Amino acid sequence: MVEGFITGQHRSPYNGFAVEFAAHREYAPGDDLRHIDWKVWSKTDRLYIKEYEEETNLGCHLLIDSSKSMGYGKEADGKDGDAGWSKFDYACTAAASLGYLMQQQQDSVGMVTFSNQIDKTFKSSSHPSHLKMLLHELEQVTPENKTDISDPFLALAAQIRNRGMICLFSDLFLDPEDLGKALNQFRLRKHEVIVFHVMHHDELEFPFQENTLFKGMEVDAQLHTEPRALRKSYMAAVEKYIQRVKKICATAGVDHVLLDTSQPLGAVLSSYLAFRSKSGGRGRR
Repeated sequence: MVEGFITGQHRSPYNGFAVEFAAHREYAPGDDLRHIDWKVWSKTDRLYIKEYEEETNLGCHLLIDSSKSMGYGKEADGKDGDAGWSKFDYACTAAASLGYLMQQQQDSVGMVTFSNQIDKTFKSSSHPSHLKMLLHELEQVTPENKTDISDPFLALAAQIRNRGMICLFSDLFLDPEDLGKALNQFRLRKHEVIVFHVMHHDELEFPFQENTLFKGMEVDAQLHTEPRALRKSYMAAVEKYIQRVKKICATAGVDHVLLDTSQPLGAVLSSYLAFRSKSGGRGRR
């Protein structure tokens, strides 16, 4: 069943007791007696339950990291266009694009901004004005505080009760073990989860040449150094971390999508949507 970005109306993969008949299954102790097919019982002398298939729209929650490190990029580049976007701008635009696509197919969209706490929460809705309100709220957000998803995501997992899609937009500057635990909180509740790992091009390529003073955005630390002497070990450390994040996501049954702020956002999203289309409209389960 398609439960994602591609189709207009979604047929639920979750069996309920409404709308359209799906199949019979043998009665088991504890089943609701109201759904026994008595006509089948009169012919076979065996009890069967009628199962139905719900027509449902997808519920999606966009979780956007608004910690201070997500603000990197705009001030460093000082330019317009994709190359001058901060990680937060890029993440917000990606989230808004997906939110728009979902509303076009009558899906409901909710949003959460977080750092080391849940900053703002908006329940999901498919009303046309709802997305405009979400975009307005995003424009008011200034990245601050540290990244910490352990406590916020535990609370969110308990709040989001209906199974649906969770889209996380973050640079993932956190303990990978905390990430794995947080993702599992959603997966245990049968949500489909997609991690959009947002990184600035500087972080991926380390293009610095001259002596540079590096300052921490979420920690009180700084380092004045010769970048070319560090580039090889830095690149190895970044690649190791990305591969570790990918492994954690794969283990949890979660899609991992790396977003490079220098890449045209439309092309990146189109590529992922094509992947979902080929995989039957969904990622990992």
